[in-house]
Amino acid sequence: MLELVKSGGWLMVPILLCSVAALGIGVERFWTLRRQRVAPKHLVADVWAQIQKGALSREQLAGIRASSALGQIVVAGLNNSKHGREVMKESIQEAASKVIHELERFLNPLGTIAAVSPLLGLLGTVVGMIKVFSEIMIQGTGNAGVLAGGISEALITTAAGLSVAIPAVVMHRYFLRRVDSLVVEMEQEAVKLVEVVHGDREVDFEQAAS
Repeated sequence: MLELVKSGGWLMVPILLCSVAALGIGVERFWTLRRQRVAPKHLVADVWAQIQKGALSREQLAGIRASSALGQIVVAGLNNSKHGREVMKESIQEAASKVIHELERFLNPLGTIAAVSPLLGLLGTVVGMIKVFSEIMIQGTGNAGVLAGGISEALITTAAGLSVAIPAVVMHRYFLRRVDSLVVEMEQEAVKLVEVVHGDREVDFEQAAS
C-alpha cells in the first residue's frame, strides 16, 4: 500500500484523506439513521396510551425527548397542545426543522468528497502526463523507465480517485433517500398525534403501524 501511495505521488495524500473521511461519515450515518433511533415504530401509539391513562409525567416526557428524533417532535407538540391546534402544529414544525438538520448532518461533506475525489485523480493524471512530456523533452523517448513512471503515476491517481468517489456517491444517494423516508414517516406520525389530541378523528394506531 505504501509503495502504491509513493507511486501515485503527493496527490495520493488528499485522496486517502477523502477516503478516510468518507468511511467515517458512512459508518456514523449508518449508526445514526437507524429507524429505531430516529422514528420508533410504536412511539406515538405508546405516548397516546399514556395520555389517555393520565400517566405522562415530566420525567417520561424528558425520556421520550431523549430517546429519538421523533420523540423530540412529539414532546414539542405535546408541550404546546393546550394552546390549540395551530400552535401545536407550529411547534412541531419548528422541532422538525431542527431534527431534519441533524439527520442531514455530514451529507454535504460526503457529497463534496464524491465530487472532489475524481477531480483530484484527474489532476494527478495531468501532473503525471506533464512529467512524461517533460522527460521526453529532456531525454527523448529512449528512457522507458522514466516514461513508465510518469504514466503509472497518472493512472494510479485516477484509479484511486474513482475508487473513493464511486462508493461516496452511492452512500450519499442512499443517505439522502433514507433521510427523506424517515422525514415522511415522522410527518405522518406527527399528523396523527395532532389529530387525536384535538379530537379531529380516531386513529387506530395498531392498524396504522402494521
